[in-house]
Amino acid sequence: MNMETRAVLRGVRLSSQKGRLVADQIRGLSVDKALNILTFSPQKGAAIIKKVLESAIANAEHNDGADIDELKVTTICVEKGTVLKRFTARAKGRGNRIVKPTCHVFLTVGN
Repeated sequence: MNMETRAVLRGVRLSSQKGRLVADQIRGLSVDKALNILTFSPQKGAAIIKKVLESAIANAEHNDGADIDELKVTTICVEKGTVLKRFTARAKGRGNRIVKPTCHVFLTVGN
């Protein structure tokens, strides 16, 4: 029985580029290995993706009655979200744009 369970996090304040670096580390791993890597990874994205993974595991257990020990990270995708645009003052009356990127994390666990 091949069952897949999703968890989605939208609009998180993290650039998609930095999120993908973390996502690439856990793609295809078993959930216990993935959680271990994310727990001890220093990146900001690791803590965010860990929460999404824990949510997907909880969804699989509660909604689909899956066995946690057999779950793997089947797909993980980090896509670019909307960009928050801000301005800051510069010398001689000028202004500079500050871009605050967001991203969407889509994670699927299955066996």
